[in-house]
This record gives sequence, structure tokens and C-alpha cells, in this order.
Amino acid sequence: MTILDGKTTAEAIKKEIAKEVQNRRSAGKRPPHLTAILVGDDGASETYVGHKERDCREVGFRSTVLKFDASITEAFLLAQIAKINKDNHVDGLIIQLPLPKHIDEQKIIEAIDPAKDVDGFHPVNVGRMNLGLPAFVSATPDGICELIKRYRIETKGRHIVVLGRSRIVGRPMANLLIHKGYPGDGTVTVCHSRTPNIKEISLQADIIIAALGVPHFVKGDMVKEGAVVIDVGITRLPADTPSGFRLVGDVDFAQVAPKCSYITPVPGGVGPMTRVSLLKNTLKASLHEL
Repeated sequence: MTILDGKTTAEAIKKEIAKEVQNRRSAGKRPPHLTAILVGDDGASETYVGHKERDCREVGFRSTVLKFDASITEAFLLAQIAKINKDNHVDGLIIQLPLPKHIDEQKIIEAIDPAKDVDGFHPVNVGRMNLGLPAFVSATPDGICELIKRYRIETKGRHIVVLGRSRIVGRPMANLLIHKGYPGDGTVTVCHSRTPNIKEISLQADIIIAALGVPHFVKGDMVKEGAVVIDVGITRLPADTPSGFRLVGDVDFAQVAPKCSYITPVPGGVGPMTRVSLLKNTLKASLHEL
């Protein structure tokens, strides 16, 4: 059994990105610039944005965080996005979700210039990705594909079971893995909360990607010997620790790991790859590669 070490892999990719940024600086070009908009005082969102700021510093990007009170109007936020869309010194724009309930998240996402949509949520990028055209791919599916490539896990002809159908992970993940090429050419089954026989299906899987958001959903009796298991889930559970909680995934690691050929840990698996994929997209945006 091999641990798919997302933390170490992400650090290696960061070094590659940092080298590219240094080369650009040496050529007299400005570094990539990522802007994040944070609305309200959600603690988890503030933590996530803080991590993104730190990641940017580590690779030599410029980063800007625009923080607004939860009481701002939708019109005000749309005006801020329009201003950033026109700013030629900003390459990527992310809106930290969730937004306050009085603001229409989809309307906000669609207001972002697709060429700056480094989260890959705009319908233009989603559509291009589904067609196999160059696009910004949402960070978690892109990070998983990169992890698969770095560990040279075969996907061609493999039965891949994706647990979850969210538009951020499940659906784009399934689409990427049925595309021609690598990592792709898989035979993909998507299961979700209305699938009646998930255990039967998961036992057929060569690769399981668990993205249901249900702690320890995947048990040892749901996985065949030698399977590859990628755990996207991350949930805080109360624990007797200094933080007062522990992080667990959708996979019962203790039960499942002994049966696997490869498995991601939680934390330290998919999470770091998600963050580094945002950096990759921002670099791509700065190079105008789409």
C-alpha cells in the first residue's frame, strides 16, 4: 500500500511554479496576481483565504484580499467584480464561498471574466472542460488528476467509481476521467445519495473517488483488494485535542488502507493538491494560455 502524499507533491509543484515566476521576473515581467474577495466573518473562509495568501507568497505571486461586511448588497459586489475584470494587473479572481444568503452565488460566479475565473466555476469554463477544450478546471478535480499523473496510476480502461455528484468535484471529476488521453479513458460510474446499491458498485471499482461529504462512509467491505482510493471528504469531528476537533475523510482509513494499492490520507492528501491547483490556474491566466 502506497500513500498518495498530496502535501509532498504540492510542495514539489510549488517549487516548479516559483522557478517559473523567478524566470519571468528575470525577464522583466511582473509576477502573477491573484485577488480574493471575502464577504462576512466566516472563520473557515478566513482560514482558507489566509492559506491562499501564504501559498501566493511562497511562490512569488502577488495577492490581494478584499474583505467586505456581510451586509453589502449584491449590486455593490457585482460592481467590485466588474472593476477587477477591467484591471489588467489582476490575473485571477476568486470569490470565497459561501456568500451571505441575500446574494445570488450563481449570478456572482457568472459576473467573473472567464479568463480570470481561476476557480473554474464559470459556465464558460465548465462547458469548455466538458468538451475537452482548454479551460480552467476547478481546483479539486484538477489536483486529483495531477496526483494521479505524478504517481503514474493507470486510468485507461479502469472502472472508476465517483461517489458524489457535486458541480465542484463529482461531476467535473467524472467528465475529466472519461476524456480521451491521460489521465482519462476510464469507465466511470457516478454514485450519489439516491443510488440504492453503492456497496455493490464500489466493490467493482479499480479506483474510488469519495466526495460525498459523509465521514467514514467508505468501509473496508466496500473496497476490493488492490483498489486505488482517493478521499476528497474533510469533516471536523469533536475530539480531545488542543483544537477541539479532528479532521476525518469520507473513507474509514483504518479499515480501507490495508486493502488498497494506493490511498490518500486526510489531512495531507487531496487538500494540498486543491490549493496548488489554484496557483497553477493563476499562472496559466497570467500567461494567457487559454
